[in-house]
Amino acid sequence: MSKPQFKTDLPVLLPAGIRKQHDNFRIRLWHGVALFAFCLFSSGYVFAVEDGAQASALATLVKWIPLLLSGFIFNIVISFCAMALGTFVGTILGLGQISLMPAVKGSSWFVTQFFRNAPWLVLLFFAMFLLPFEFDLGFVVIPFPDWVKAIIGLSLPVMANVSEVVRGAIASLPSGQWEAAESLAYTRRQTLWLIILPQCVKRMLPPWMNLYSILTMATVLASVVGVSEVMTLTGEALAAEGGRTDLLAPFYSFVLLIFFLYCYPIARYTVYLEKKFAVKN
Repeated sequence: MSKPQFKTDLPVLLPAGIRKQHDNFRIRLWHGVALFAFCLFSSGYVFAVEDGAQASALATLVKWIPLLLSGFIFNIVISFCAMALGTFVGTILGLGQISLMPAVKGSSWFVTQFFRNAPWLVLLFFAMFLLPFEFDLGFVVIPFPDWVKAIIGLSLPVMANVSEVVRGAIASLPSGQWEAAESLAYTRRQTLWLIILPQCVKRMLPPWMNLYSILTMATVLASVVGVSEVMTLTGEALAAEGGRTDLLAPFYSFVLLIFFLYCYPIARYTVYLEKKFAVKN
C-alpha cells in the first residue's frame, strides 16, 4: 500500500515582526514611486497640450539642463560648506552647553536658542547685508563674494541645531558612565573625548543627516540675495526665453525633481540609521 502524498507548499503565516517589515518596505517603496511619478508628471504635463508646444517646451528645457545642473552643483557646494562650518561651530557650542562654568553654559544656551528659533531667510539677509563686501588691508583689497556670505548665513541655523543635537546626545547617555569614569580617575575632558563623545556619534548621525537634507533644500533661499544657484539660473533662463509662461511648470518641476532625487535617498537612509542605532530601553 503506497503512502499518502501530502502537499508541502501550504501557505505559511510569517511572524508579526517579519510581516511588519515587509509591509513597511512596500509602503516605503510605493511612497518613493508615487513621489517620483508626481515629479515626472508635473514636469511633463505641459508637453501634452499640443504637438507643437510639446516639442518646443521639451527642446527648450533640454537646452538649458546643463546650466541648471551646474547651478544645482553649486547648491550642493553651498550645502557642504555651510554644513561643515555649522557642524564645527555647533559642536563647540553644544559642548559649551554642558560646561560647568555658568557663564559659558548660559551664553552657549542663549546663542543656541536665538539662532535656532530665528528665520533662516532673515539670517541670510543679516549675513548678506551686514557683512562687508570687501576687506581693505591697506596694501590689497580682498573681495568678499556673496556666495561666501550665503554660506555663513545658512551655517548660523545649522550651528544652533547641531549644538542642540550634541547637547541632547550627551544628555541621553546614562549618568553612571560619568560616575564610572570619575571612579577610574578620568578627568572631565578625558571622559568627554574618550567615553562620552564616541558613543554619541551614532546617536547624532541620523538627526545630523536629516538636518543636512533640510539645509540642501534651503539653499534655494540664496537666490533671493542674488547668488547664482539653480533657482537664480532658472529665472535667468526663463527670462532669456522671453518669459514664456508655458515653460514655468517644466523648468521649476525639473528643479523639484533633481532636489527630490538628491534628498529622498538621504531621508530614507536617515530612517534606516534611526532604526539601526535605536536605543533599546
